Formats: sequence, structure tokens, C-alpha cells
Amino acid sequence: MKKILALIMTLAMFIMTGCGEKSDEGGMTSKDSSKEPVELHIAAAASLTDVMKELAADYEKEHSNVKITFNFGSSGALQQAIENGGQTDIFFSAAQKQMDALEKSDNLANDTRTDLLINKIVLIVPADSTKNLKDFNDLTRDDIQHIALGEPKGVPVGQYSEEILTKLNILDAVKAKAVYGSDVRQVLSWVESGEADCGVVYATDAAVSGDKIKIICEAPEGSHKPVIYPVAIIKDSKHMDEDKDFLKFVTSDKGKAAFEKYGFEMFPDMRKF
Repeated sequence: MKKILALIMTLAMFIMTGCGEKSDEGGMTSKDSSKEPVELHIAAAASLTDVMKELAADYEKEHSNVKITFNFGSSGALQQAIENGGQTDIFFSAAQKQMDALEKSDNLANDTRTDLLINKIVLIVPADSTKNLKDFNDLTRDDIQHIALGEPKGVPVGQYSEEILTKLNILDAVKAKAVYGSDVRQVLSWVESGEADCGVVYATDAAVSGDKIKIICEAPEGSHKPVIYPVAIIKDSKHMDEDKDFLKFVTSDKGKAAFEKYGFEMFPDMRKF
């Protein structure tokens, strides 16, 4: 009789415990309620594609409830998408101009904007090029017919390129030969394939391309504004805690190591989340 009673009590405790762990049946709160599935939508400049995918994979390994979905493209196109109501939690821009516009239109969450990364601008040619370019001034030569640039209205690398060419007094001559890409990765692909004689990209994109291109030179010092990448949380995000946690991860030593592996330099005065 005692054994039967003990068995009944054990079964009762098991049933009570099982019911207490259910979240969708019986109205009980789950022990994992703080880890409900979350999908973060991140808009990031095309030049960040490789490093952001790596960081997201590492973050998801440590946070099994979080899925990160990216929208990569030119910073200008991403800015417009956000202003038009596109679902975005965090925005990584390749220039201040687009982030300034979003701040002016009150699209950024308070006190979440910070300068994150520093990059450089370089002139590149296909790996098998025989043009023997030496610097930006050589872009005016008659044998240079197709120069790949970012579209300057919405692509930051295109805006930096125009600053450089203006400073060197060769913008009009280069415009006559320019082919404009929708983002920096398109510019890079045209040079890699030989469709363009040369192109202007970020140093980090040139590094990712490896032996498909050759770097001719960096942009002359003082010829353009510093290439600074800001990041901010979008005001309408429904996942502020998760957004800040991801940015905390991005700005950690692990994040810094990933960015530096891809050739970026961390902005020295970035805020910590």
C-alpha cells in the first residue's frame, strides 16, 4: 500500500511539473519565456557584407533564440528604405550623410548612434591589367576607357570618389569615362571581371577580392572626408534590448577582432553598449 501511495505521489509531482513548464497550453509561464524567438532586421552597407555575416553567425551560436536577417546595399538606398517604413532594427552606414538624414527625420532611437569603423579609399585594376597605372591622375590617360565608380547620389564610395577627383581637378575628364555601380560590390565586380579598366573602392573590398585585383594606390591624404561608418538603432524597432545586446557584441573585443581581420579600423571614441 505504501509503495502504491508513493507511486501516486511521484506521478502527481511529475504531472504538476510538466504543466508548470508549458507556455501555450494551460496558461502557465514558460521557464524560457525570456528567450522567445526574435528576428533582427539589420540594414548594412554592402562593404560590410562579409564581416557582418561572420559576426551574425557567431552571435547566433551564442543566442539560439535570435535570427539575424540582413539587407545589404548602398547606404543611400538603405536610408530611403528605412524612411519609407522598411522593417529595420539596426542601420550600419558607410558614411555620415545617410545617418545624418535619418537623424534629421527622427528615425533614430535616442542615444544609440555612434561612429564605429574607419576605412580607406583605393584605386584598383584587374589582376591581369597591363595599363601600368600609377596614381589617380593617370585616369585621364586616353588608353583608360572605362572607370568604375559608385553612383554618387546614394553610394558613399561614389561620393568619396567625386571628392577625390574634384580635389585633383580631374572630375570632368573622369566622368566622361565613368560607369556607375549601384553599390561598391558592383564596382568591385566590374574591375574583377575586366569590364572596367579600373575602379575606386574601399580598401576592405579590395582585400576581400584577394588576387582578382591589384591595388594601385590609396587616395591622396586630405583629398576626401574621413571614411567613417556610423551605426544606430532605428526608433521604431520592437527589439531594443536585443538590438543593444547585438551592438554590445559587435563593439566587444571579439567584434573588434573580426572587423580588423577584414581590414577595418575601429573608431577610437566609439561608445560601448
